[in-house]
Amino acid sequence: MKIYEIKEMNTEEILKRIKEEESNLIDLRFQHELKNLTNTAKLKLVRKDIAKMKTILKEREIAEKKTVNKES
Repeated sequence: MKIYEIKEMNTEEILKRIKEEESNLIDLRFQHELKNLTNTAKLKLVRKDIAKMKTILKEREIAEKKTVNKES
């Protein structure tokens, strides 16, 4: 998932997607342990996608705090 795709999503969509990806990551880990996962690079990609989404959420939170502080 690209950063620009994440930025286009609203906060609720991102939170929903994070939950989905985290459950997907758990499933991939189980498959990896059971030797059923053929593409192990998926683990890294899913972790990176989760990190990207959390980063965008944090950026939005910081930007929101700045605007609240400027208005005060």
